[in-house]
Amino acid sequence: MEKEKEQTLEWIKAQKIEISVDLFAAAKKHLHFLRAVDRNRWLYDGPALERAIHRYNAYWLPLLAKYTESSSICEGQLVPPLDCEWVWHCHRLNPVRYKSDCEQFYGRVLDNSGIVSSVNGNNKSQTETLWKRLYPTEPYDLDLDKAISEPEDVPVLEKCTTYDLVSAVKRQSPFYYQVSRAHVDNDVFLQEAVARYKAFLYLIKRNRERSIKLFCVPTYDIDLIWHTHQLHALSYYKDLTKMIGKVLEHDDTDSDRSKGKKLDTGFSGTTAQWEETFGRRYWKAGAMNRGNTPKPVITSPYVWSGKKSTAKEEEFQNVIQYQEVKVTEVILEIVGIKNLPDAHKGKVFVVFSKTQPDSLFNAERRLTILSESCGEKQVALFQCEPTGELSFQLMSSKSKSLGFTTLSLSEFLFPVTKLSVEKWLELTPTKRGKTDHPNPISLRVAVSFTPPTRSPTVLHLVQARQSLKDSCFFPMIGKVHLAKSFTHVVDETETEVISLQMRNSNDAAPKADKRQVIGVKECGETYVLAEYDGTFWSLLDSKWSLKQTGNPGVDGPLFELSGTRMVKYYSGRKLEYEPKHGAKLRSEQDFLTAVEYSEQHPYGKAVELLDLKFGSIEANEKWLVLPGIVSSFILSDLLKKEGFSAAAKDTVRANGMTEESKEIDVLSQVKQEEETMMNVDTTRPVMLAMEKINGGARCFSKELSGTVFGGKSGDMVEEEGGHCGGCGGCGGGCGGGGGGRCGGRCGGMTEMGGCGGSCTGGSTGCGNCGGGCRAGSCGHMMKNNNADENDEAITDVVAT
Repeated sequence: MEKEKEQTLEWIKAQKIEISVDLFAAAKKHLHFLRAVDRNRWLYDGPALERAIHRYNAYWLPLLAKYTESSSICEGQLVPPLDCEWVWHCHRLNPVRYKSDCEQFYGRVLDNSGIVSSVNGNNKSQTETLWKRLYPTEPYDLDLDKAISEPEDVPVLEKCTTYDLVSAVKRQSPFYYQVSRAHVDNDVFLQEAVARYKAFLYLIKRNRERSIKLFCVPTYDIDLIWHTHQLHALSYYKDLTKMIGKVLEHDDTDSDRSKGKKLDTGFSGTTAQWEETFGRRYWKAGAMNRGNTPKPVITSPYVWSGKKSTAKEEEFQNVIQYQEVKVTEVILEIVGIKNLPDAHKGKVFVVFSKTQPDSLFNAERRLTILSESCGEKQVALFQCEPTGELSFQLMSSKSKSLGFTTLSLSEFLFPVTKLSVEKWLELTPTKRGKTDHPNPISLRVAVSFTPPTRSPTVLHLVQARQSLKDSCFFPMIGKVHLAKSFTHVVDETETEVISLQMRNSNDAAPKADKRQVIGVKECGETYVLAEYDGTFWSLLDSKWSLKQTGNPGVDGPLFELSGTRMVKYYSGRKLEYEPKHGAKLRSEQDFLTAVEYSEQHPYGKAVELLDLKFGSIEANEKWLVLPGIVSSFILSDLLKKEGFSAAAKDTVRANGMTEESKEIDVLSQVKQEEETMMNVDTTRPVMLAMEKINGGARCFSKELSGTVFGGKSGDMVEEEGGHCGGCGGCGGGCGGGGGGRCGGRCGGMTEMGGCGGSCTGGSTGCGNCGGGCRAGSCGHMMKNNNADENDEAITDVVAT
């Protein structure tokens, strides 16, 4: 109890650290800026970046120097061009080098006071006028076409940093992916991130005062706030000098993420010291590494402006009704136990579940207790609906229940009041578990959540058969004639949404190439959802059109769905659906990824995954659910049965669909699918029957790259040597894992890993800094031994 009071006092001291910037408001603007840069990825590499760096050195810094010396040169606030602002952003994220460069060339640090970001919708006319007066031959906005097509010889500048800004930009480019999810912009999440950043600085200050050398490594929520602080150069120097007597280094050039290296042991050491100092968990839901940045499907931006939605189209959206689900990500750890009878010490574990299982989490899972497991940290990561209660049952080594307790999720998430809780929960003893001990057994439970967000809509295409419930979504054993059967679209509770059928046109004189997709609701209402005229499919009363644009085996989209949006279908799992390193892979031919292109997403956003093998659809956007269902129904049979061979193409041209009268040997198909089930990959949309077989669980591999492999619900894997995540951040991608949603209703976490990156400095000076990460993957459970605090890790900080 005394120790808990000391830890609480340490946290209070940490929150008294003075920061001269409103980091909460600044972080909001920071995220907005990174989002804008990511829509202009020509700034990440190539001749346009080279030109941007020249403009930054030749034009922006001299202009900024004049403005900071005398703001009278411009009546209003100064607004940098986007390309210059991005290079400036990356330069400032090496604060020691930025300071020395500014002082060498301009005699002082050039701050951002009075500077407004180019992405905040501010009036740039005054800055443009000033720019034109000072630089009459150089346009204010970068001429992108000219920069790409006509690379210029860059003249040697008198005032130009020798810092490798090209490499700095490349290291910073992946950072946005790590902080781009919707929950990061949540007010409570950012407020807690600011508090954790202060605690992070407090650890560094405390270590320096005690001459403790520790390579501190932040999680991504802390890293985001740390970056935000550095972007306010003068405030950062002032605040850090006051706190620790020097400017804290943040050089992100070290990206060695291998086992036993500084970044690896640093994260484990930081975790151990944080939890010992503050009595709070360091790992935080939504703040861990997501894995490598997905590979782009296109390298040049594609912007499409479609027609606006109409009332008629909104009508069609009401054709189907389905349950919308919210999802939260959870990190759970059982920290300690008290009042446990001596006979059970070291011989107990906890089984956790939800009192009311939901569509994302419906399994019992097992966790050890940190204080009872010789210091091995075991953490559970999962997704669930943000309702109901988590239930914890204490089990003896003979699997007898010693008591149970619960923790309400709704209490914290409706509305979102706090995103982490750590408390003692008193157990209610079971009859078999009753003891004569005067004090009840209690568990110390630590849980962190992400703010609830909309869960993707997962639906399944199920062939009609005698009993939908009894079949568990599998066809009846034997040979089935599917000539005119309906395909039922059901949700994850096995509730029917609509039934679909392909048929000839009802025209008085139908042509051979006229086809229709008919939708029938349970009440008997019938809709014509799509028609094929021999050239392309017209969906939802011509509000959408679906047509072939490419061939399998050739890079590029296979199909295009256009209407109020532009969606292109690619073979395989792309972008966020991309399979992660080490996963047991299924054939990429089993999947189609729908990618939306828009002004907000010129490089594409994955909005739907179609699993052709198991007939399931995962739609990330509400507007895509109905057109996505119809498109998937049309495409799944086309690609699944015929592999889009030359013969199949002829059939498509004639009928708009492959023949439905083929007989399928269901027995061999089921056998093949059952063999696949035990090696599920990280893709979420799998059939419910499959989930019932293996619980949809995922486990972390012993490989530090975050390998994922299939496993039953009870499986877990230990990680030795303190490899509880790793770091990454600005310095580039991660070692693997993370990313896609985990399979099955039990669903795994979409991310795991460590922090942003790291930097070091001895007690008397600044050293080098590192980026990089060791990602985990969407997983079930993970163990690690905390690193020894005395590892030769080098002091101070870290992240990238």
